[in-house]
Amino acid sequence: MAALFQKGTSSSSSSSLALGSLHIDDRTAYLALGAVRNISLNISISNVGDDAYDTNVFFNFSGELFFIKMWQKEELGIACELLESDFLKCSVGFPFMRSKSRYEFSVIFDTSHLSGQEETLTFLVTAQSGNLERTESLHDNTLTLSVPLMHEVDSSINGEVFPTSFFYGDSVEASNFVQLENHECLFQSLNFTLQVYNAGPSTLPGAFLDISFPNRLSATGAEIFHVQQMMDCERPGRSCLIIRCNLSSLAKAESCDISIYTLLNTEILKKDSSSVIQFVTRARVRVDPDLRVVEMANGSPEEKPVVFEALHNLEPRGYVVGWIIAISLLVGILIFLLLAVFLWKMGFFRRRYKEIIEAEKSRKENEDSWDWVQKNQ
Repeated sequence: MAALFQKGTSSSSSSSLALGSLHIDDRTAYLALGAVRNISLNISISNVGDDAYDTNVFFNFSGELFFIKMWQKEELGIACELLESDFLKCSVGFPFMRSKSRYEFSVIFDTSHLSGQEETLTFLVTAQSGNLERTESLHDNTLTLSVPLMHEVDSSINGEVFPTSFFYGDSVEASNFVQLENHECLFQSLNFTLQVYNAGPSTLPGAFLDISFPNRLSATGAEIFHVQQMMDCERPGRSCLIIRCNLSSLAKAESCDISIYTLLNTEILKKDSSSVIQFVTRARVRVDPDLRVVEMANGSPEEKPVVFEALHNLEPRGYVVGWIIAISLLVGILIFLLLAVFLWKMGFFRRRYKEIIEAEKSRKENEDSWDWVQKNQ
C-alpha cells in the first residue's frame, strides 16, 4: 500500500503547504489481516515557492501499529522520530526546505498486531512549516488515508460417517439396532464427525456450519433421522433436516471438530423397494459478512458431501415372492399350451388308434397259425 503526498508554496513572502493527491497501490480494496507483516506509506513532498522553514510531516495512526523505520533512496536530510506510540514526526530538509525542491521517502509500519476490532486502518497526515500560511490555504494541509480491514480466510471442511453402510430387513438381528423407549421401530445409529479448518491468512472470527440430511424418502414421507446429540448446534424445523452450528473463532492453521450422533429409522426404509439406498449429507461453511470476513479466491472448497448406504438384507420381500410364484405359474401354463398346440399340429391327437390295435391283433393271430402248421409238419 502506498500514499503519495505533495506540498507546495505559492507566495513569495509566505508559505502555503498543501497535501495533494492520494494513491493506494494494492491488489485488493482492503487490507487482509495477517496477510502482510508491514505496510509502507510512500511520501512525495515538493516546494514550488519560497524556502520553507522547519517543514514537518506528522502521522497519526492506530495504536496497534508499530513504527519500524523511515527509508529514503538517497540521503536528503529527512529524519523521523516517534513522539508517542501513535504519533510520528518527520522533519524534511531542516532547517529549510529549499524552493523548487522535491523529497521522497517511505514510512514503514508493522501490522502483525492488528486485531481487526477496528473496521478501518486510518492515517491522519498533516504537513506544516514555520512560515506564515494564509487561512484560505489551510484546508488542504491535512489528508486522511483509510483502508478497510478484512478477515481473509481459506476455510475448508472434511467429514466422515460411521458406519459407512449397514444392512436392514426382517432377517437382520434386532440386537444390531437401537430401540428407544415407547418406540417399536428399530433405529440404526450413525456417528458424523466433521472438521472445519482455517488455512488463513487471517483469523476466522466466526462462521456457520450448515449440515443437510435427506430426511424423507418422498415428499410426503415420514422423517427418517432422529438427532440424539450435537455440539453447539441448533436445528430449524424444516422438511429437510438442516442443522446449523455456530463456530467460534479459529486462528490461522486451527481447526474445530463437530460430532453429531443420529438414529435412522429402519422401518421406514423397509417401505422402499430399493435394495440399496444412498444418503448424501452435505456440510457447508458459511462466513458471516457482518464480521468483515471474506473467503480467498480459488481457495479450498467450503462444502463437503458425506455418503453412506443402507443395504437391504437381499432376501425376497413378501410381495416379491408372490409375484415370482404367479409369474412362474403363468409361464408353466403358457409352455404347456404351446406344447399341446405343437403336438396337435403334428397330428398326434388325430391318429387312428382302433385300426392300429386291430391290425396288431390280426398280425398276432397269423403268427400263431403259422406256428401250428409248422408243428404238425
